[in-house]
Amino acid sequence: MDKIPTEQIKKLRDKTGVSIMQCRKALEDSKGDMEKAIVLLRRKSAEAADKKNDRKLNAGAVASYIHGKGSVGSMVELFSETDFVSNNAEFQALAKDIAMHITAANPQYVSWSDISEDVKKKTEDAFMSEVKGKLENIQKKIIEGKLKSYFSERILMEQPFVKNQEIIVKDLIQSAVQKFGERIEIGRIARFSIRN
Repeated sequence: MDKIPTEQIKKLRDKTGVSIMQCRKALEDSKGDMEKAIVLLRRKSAEAADKKNDRKLNAGAVASYIHGKGSVGSMVELFSETDFVSNNAEFQALAKDIAMHITAANPQYVSWSDISEDVKKKTEDAFMSEVKGKLENIQKKIIEGKLKSYFSERILMEQPFVKNQEIIVKDLIQSAVQKFGERIEIGRIARFSIRN
């Protein structure tokens, strides 16, 4: 493909939030295929996030979101390496979007590491009764699949992002790492709801 149309680059940027130069490069590498370009950008985002995992988080923002007439809301800590990034309007908007997601999706955990072994064991035992009578190796695979599905619905980083169901929250964070050039991480989360 000779030249990538500006409209296509803009469309990819709007979808991913990644820089124009990176969008152009991804489209060139994928020969103009938008879906392949998105996959390339996600892969680069994951690589960028992995490279920054050992950096210290010295700044961040706390954001909240209150839905409707105030019957449900949430708060989130979103960390970054520097005040330069955490004071950025786009970073603040990201924190607000994550708070909105928490309000809508009601995750119980931020990541897999937040789930205690006791909770995992109790959940596994509950599923075990459903697969009794099957061969042991089949039981194990079924239980693994059920546990992954069950906890993925309850882990913030594994949930489909409410504003773009094509990505999970983990992809959103990795994309932000690539965009801002710093390690970004979700800290504590809290969700409040008035029960009727």
